[in-house]
Amino acid sequence: MIFITAKFKVRPQYADSFAEVVRDFTEATRREPGNLWFEWSRSVENPNEYVLIEAFRDGQAGLDHVNSDHFKKAIRETPSLLAETPDIVNVEVPGTEWSKLTEMTVPEGSTG
Repeated sequence: MIFITAKFKVRPQYADSFAEVVRDFTEATRREPGNLWFEWSRSVENPNEYVLIEAFRDGQAGLDHVNSDHFKKAIRETPSLLAETPDIVNVEVPGTEWSKLTEMTVPEGSTG
């Protein structure tokens, strides 16, 4: 799969509304046949920073994504909301789903 993590530093005036502004892009990407996940999180240390974790089935699915109308619209419109160019890590890894962090295995039947 193609696994991507990107950090978006948002202009302060857009920080609280950013998730809503990118909602259509997010939902359209999640509907792509080759998308495995597309998840936003807001930094607990910097309220003006959002982290995107996304994955696509393979290189073709990633290519389909960057050629989609919703991606092209996002790259036209999103930069005006940002304080700087996003940072990204983009790698190809085996598999198509999350693995378990076995070093922190929670015993079955345990209650929080």
